[in-house]
Amino acid sequence: MPTDASLDAKAEQKLVKQLADVHSIEEQALTQMRKAPALAGDERLAAIFAEHLIETEGHEHRVRQRLEAHGADPSTSKDLAGRAGGLGMVLFAYVQPDTPGKLTTHAFSYEHMELAAYELLKQTAEAAGDAATATMASEIAAEEQRMADRLEASFGLAVDASLRDSEGKASEAQLNRYLADAHAIEQQALQLLKVAPKLVKDEELKQIFRTHLEQTKGHEQLIRERLQARGAKPSKAKDAALRIGGVGVGAFFAAQPDTTAKLTGFAFAFEHLEIAAYQLLERVARRAGDEETELAAERIQAEEREAGDKLARSWQRAASPSHP
Repeated sequence: MPTDASLDAKAEQKLVKQLADVHSIEEQALTQMRKAPALAGDERLAAIFAEHLIETEGHEHRVRQRLEAHGADPSTSKDLAGRAGGLGMVLFAYVQPDTPGKLTTHAFSYEHMELAAYELLKQTAEAAGDAATATMASEIAAEEQRMADRLEASFGLAVDASLRDSEGKASEAQLNRYLADAHAIEQQALQLLKVAPKLVKDEELKQIFRTHLEQTKGHEQLIRERLQARGAKPSKAKDAALRIGGVGVGAFFAAQPDTTAKLTGFAFAFEHLEIAAYQLLERVARRAGDEETELAAERIQAEEREAGDKLARSWQRAASPSHP
């Protein structure tokens, strides 16, 4: 039977590991925020990213201090991987025809990944009796939520910046492209949701994933129907790439020592990637005068938000030491 000392040592080890993980997340965020203002395509959007860069620098400093308080340092390998991931996201947005939209969509999702990471860190810190880290996690989570709210309120700006020169036929073509992007995202969601119930032991979490898998099948079908109604087709290349991405994500989380917590946090962020994608699709459809696509995007968006809310309510179970 484990002693109190061994339990304390395990709690300390888990907390330090999570702090190092969060530090690497902040390194990725810093890379994104330093590049984002130049890609925003709108002065107001650029100002939002520039303001959050200052906040993110503070987050990185505070997390580093908490690691030092535990006699630990950030993980060099994780931080390098985080910076590389941040650069990859920026480059992805840069090469897209709708850079401001893609940038804002992925930033919105990333804010929710950070929010999940800090909520889970708070749970771990409280379990380890580290009130200072728990307070820090709660305060930074609130700032990540405020940034996410600012981005959501700016989706209209992102669409305007992305489609500034698109009218008539160009606007129709853009809508077909946004529909194809949404279909590809659903392909990744399907792969993730098929494997997720096999990777967690918590029955309530399993049911959340299973229920949303059925919803996601309906989302994919609805988007496919809207493409067909418009005389367009899904992108085979995008669908294949994101299906492979979904399989890779499942394999990555299966190999983690804290699969349940990490998978739940990632799924929460992915739901918000979908929420952002459908918010933009809704606005693009409105510009193109396609009311049916606008209504479809609104309906799907509501179900993605519901799934995200359910995952957020599971933080305490996901962070439980009984869940691998």
